[in-house]
Parts: sequence; C-alpha cells; structure tokens
Amino acid sequence: MNETKFIGVIGLGNMGRGMALSLLRGGFQVLGLDKAPQTAQRAEAEGVPLAKGLAEIVERCETIVLSLPTSAIVRELLVGNGGVQGLAKRNLTIIDTTTADPEVTRELAAQLREVGIVLLDAPVSGGPGGALRGELTMFLGGSEADVEGAKPVLSAMGKNLFHIGASGAGNIAKIVNNLLTAAQLLTAGEAFRMAEAAGVKTEQLLDAVNAGSGRSGVTLFNYPNRILPGTYNSGFTMQLMRKDVALAVSLYEKLGVDVPVTKEVAQIWRDSAGMLADGEDFNRIVNFQRAVSPPTV
Repeated sequence: MNETKFIGVIGLGNMGRGMALSLLRGGFQVLGLDKAPQTAQRAEAEGVPLAKGLAEIVERCETIVLSLPTSAIVRELLVGNGGVQGLAKRNLTIIDTTTADPEVTRELAAQLREVGIVLLDAPVSGGPGGALRGELTMFLGGSEADVEGAKPVLSAMGKNLFHIGASGAGNIAKIVNNLLTAAQLLTAGEAFRMAEAAGVKTEQLLDAVNAGSGRSGVTLFNYPNRILPGTYNSGFTMQLMRKDVALAVSLYEKLGVDVPVTKEVAQIWRDSAGMLADGEDFNRIVNFQRAVSPPTV
C-alpha cells in the first residue's frame, strides 16, 4: 500500500477521472484538479478528493499525472505564468498522459529537468473503461531510471507498460498507434460498404475477417462493440482523433518522409469536419463518404 504518497491528477474528464479512481484503489492518496467545475464535481461525487488549486497539488504531491487535450495546454500548465515550474519547491515527477507533440515534450523535459522536475511522456490507449479498470496500455518516454522510479504509479493505471525510449518516444509511439487506427477505420468502412453493396452484410462477414489476415483492432473491437450496435460511445471524439492525425502530419512533414497513403488518410479526416462535428464519436468516420464532384465537360 502507498498511503503516505500523494498523487495529483490534473484533468478529470473521461480518462483522468478513471485514472484517479484507479490510483485510489491502488492505495495512493489522490488530489484532483480540473478547470471545469462540472467535471471536477462529477469526479468528486465518484470519490476523487479535489485540491483547492494548482499550488496545493504542487506542494503536497510528489507525482502529478496530467490528462489534458493538447501540448499547448500542457506547456502553459507546466512552465507558463503561475505554472508548476514556478511553484515547485522540491523534486517532482510529472506523468503526462496527453497525446502530445514529441518535440514539445522534449523541450519541456529538458527545461524542467534543470529545476529537478522529471517529465515522462506516457500517452495511453484503452479508453475510459481501461482507465477506470486500471488496465490502460501506456507508451512511455523518458530515461530508464525515471520510468522505473514511476513504476508503482504507472502500474496502478496501466496493465501494459511499454518503455519505448527517451523523452518523446512515447508520444511518437502513440501517434503511430492512432494513425494506424485512423487508417484502419477508413479502410474497414470502405471494405464493408463494398460488401454490403454486393449483398453481404457486415454481420455475416465480420467473424470470417477476424479469423483471417484482414483483421485489425478496428474489426476485432470497434465494429462489434461500437459500430454495429450503433452505440458510438467510446468516449473518444472526432476532434481528438483529428488532432492526433494532425500530429502525425506534423511529424512526417518535419522528417521529410514520403507517406502518400497517410496523406490521403489525413485529408479524409480533415474533410470529415464538414459532416461530423468535433464532439461526435470518432468511430462515426466509417459512415463518412466524401462528396464526389461531377465530371467536367
């Protein structure tokens, strides 16, 4: 048990709330914080103690878990005016589960290390259910010693912990993971539409595909659990997946890598914004079909 160790969790949305509750079950004392009152109150109602503000979390917690939407928000929280860097009076470990820009993560990690703060990139896969059960897959970036030191906290949140490499490597792994998911949703959607047009329903086809070489996480999980039942309740939005695909675009552009298929995938996700609102479940992309311009004469 870890009764004497306080863990701060900043960002108590679908993922952060589940991680906070898993940490509580793991024997840690938790202080949560979210700028949205309704989100914070929901977490508190489910058993997450709330901090009065960032200063209390920095003062009382030796490890802080971040579950935030973007690198820009992470940067402002950590090194902005009134941020963690200026408030810290002792060594801290920051576990950032945000799917973030690896270049920004590396910059922040180097800057924070100068004042005794360790920043680990630890983006996750597994959705709100995995967060609540403490069964997330975590892609870890940082030194071997820092990752090892954070293992008790990481293990309370994640079932599958993969130390990918140095700072930023965890973010790169998660960008690759989500890019593959984004592409597989598009190809599965097209393939099953083709089968339906030929008279074979997806329900008739899915088990056979999943026993063959065409299977993927999308066909094994997304289709039977989110798409075919029509629930579309993954807790992961179109806006978040568009952001993650945009991170992949930024990465390949910086590296100068030729990725024609990825470029087409990214364009389709961008084009979907006119039909699928940011708040919609990301699995709805399987129903998106780009309008085809009439041929010119």
